[in-house]
Amino acid sequence: MTQSRTHTCGALRLENAGERVKIAGWMENVREVGSNFAFVIVRDFYGTTQVVVETEEMMRLVRSINKESVISVEGTVRERASKNPRLPTGDIEVVPDKIEVLGRCRHNELPFEINRSREADEAARLKHRYLDLRNPEVKSNIVLRCSVVAALRQAMAEHGFLEITTPILTASSPEGARDYLVPARKHPGKFYALPQAPQQFKQLLMVSGFDRYFQIAPCFRDEDARGDRSPGEFYQLDMEMAFATQEDVFSVLEDVLPPIFARYGAFHAASSAPFRRIAYNDAMETYGTDKPDLRIDLTVRDISSLVQDTGFEPFAGRTVKAVPVSGCGLTRKEIEKLCDDAGVQSGKKPYWFRVDESGAFAGGVAKFMAGREDALKAALDLAPGALVLISAGTADEARKTAGVMLKMAGAAVPGHMASKRYEFCWIVDFPMYEIGEESGKLEFCHNPFSMPKGGLEILLKAERGEISPLDIFAFQYDLVCNGVELSSGAVRNHDPDIMVKAFELVGLGEEDVKAKFPAMYNAFCYGAPPHAGIAPGIDRMVMLLAGESSIREIIPFPMNKNAQDLMMGAPSEVEQRQLDELGIIIKKQ
Repeated sequence: MTQSRTHTCGALRLENAGERVKIAGWMENVREVGSNFAFVIVRDFYGTTQVVVETEEMMRLVRSINKESVISVEGTVRERASKNPRLPTGDIEVVPDKIEVLGRCRHNELPFEINRSREADEAARLKHRYLDLRNPEVKSNIVLRCSVVAALRQAMAEHGFLEITTPILTASSPEGARDYLVPARKHPGKFYALPQAPQQFKQLLMVSGFDRYFQIAPCFRDEDARGDRSPGEFYQLDMEMAFATQEDVFSVLEDVLPPIFARYGAFHAASSAPFRRIAYNDAMETYGTDKPDLRIDLTVRDISSLVQDTGFEPFAGRTVKAVPVSGCGLTRKEIEKLCDDAGVQSGKKPYWFRVDESGAFAGGVAKFMAGREDALKAALDLAPGALVLISAGTADEARKTAGVMLKMAGAAVPGHMASKRYEFCWIVDFPMYEIGEESGKLEFCHNPFSMPKGGLEILLKAERGEISPLDIFAFQYDLVCNGVELSSGAVRNHDPDIMVKAFELVGLGEEDVKAKFPAMYNAFCYGAPPHAGIAPGIDRMVMLLAGESSIREIIPFPMNKNAQDLMMGAPSEVEQRQLDELGIIIKKQ
């Protein structure tokens, strides 16, 4: 025990009655009862202890101390007359004979009440994060994060992985999100970049002869925030395996993750191995998303051929998808709100109708379904009480809107979501290429370093025009849990000939590959083993385990949505002499 205390504020029990003790912590609250009697709650990392002030001298001292000051209390433990069974220390109290201020709070008013900080404005919480973290509920998320990281480290070591750290200052990457750039003082006009991921380094470790690598890796991307993504920096369980296939990677994570989720999660049930495998195109057709929430039992159906020539213009010549929802007790107002919210998220207007108790179609676009009732009932397995949510547009638009409606309906309609569990799945067989929305040209769909299914032969067929490049799939996979993408991974393209040919299909030659990825290309030319890897996001993982909807709740010192650290005042201006030393001129926008 440290010199300043004999016990923590969560340690004392009834068996300590009669002992002289010394505790220390923050003075959380004072409740006065009469002129010379008060209950003082002292809080530290481990819990709270009630201190009972019973003398005029002690009352004067306590009244002179602001709440949230750090104090030490020396006194005697006694049994409480009125016990609190909700607290581990609820059977005892401490009668002090000495109270000392160790760290005075000099503010009479706090920016928010500590134990209700989560109800405060987010800007106030982030600016005073050190106060927000005093809230045991907020602190528990950080403790959970520490426990999960420790468990992941132990599990990876048990699976034969070595923890190896990779550089933070590196070269700018021509692919992916925006880099954070760091000017190089000794090399005027040149810049380091903070790594978006240790991707190239971990592959180079495989070329170096290391068999299994991992690290809890910091990654830096200059991208916008959202609920499950923090701007600036994030952490991932980065791993790579030599002489490995896709199934080898799956086997490791299917062994590592379920016990951790079952032990530390808000829900104590998690998928067991093997996780379900779903091809990307099948996921988009069946769930309207490549991040399906398998706790929901709803699916998307195609009804395009059944609703043409209905006289309803939005369906004419368009892809039309339906999400049938059985046993829907939502009111018309609730259904229309669900559709409005789905439209805001997807950017396309949804439609609906329902099946009344007589079996007739009613509400929404029901009148346009006249004469098609039997066909739709058979195609969608409709029974009285069912709601049918409909999307229309291009194939991508219809699928996206249907996916949003499916997720909302699963949460809104009772009986369609097994909410208190963790359902994992692998999304596999991603397309290697796509047509870029902005460029209109062939581009890599995801990771350009993924091994194409079919290797060099399939790329040569595309080059000869025997198949479309859009029909080439990659050994690429996503790990999804409860509708949240935890990670992307791939079997890597370790063969320089296959790599060059893959880039040639998007208009880049061997010299471009050498220029953009010199270390990796050169290393592969010295003999590279087949290798594969993945990098589940630590922040998203802990967010799911804690049952939080915002990733900022599980990060010790998060930035706000605008990538600002309100507590430290970052980003900030720097002195002119620093800019001069680096040869940087600020150009005003």
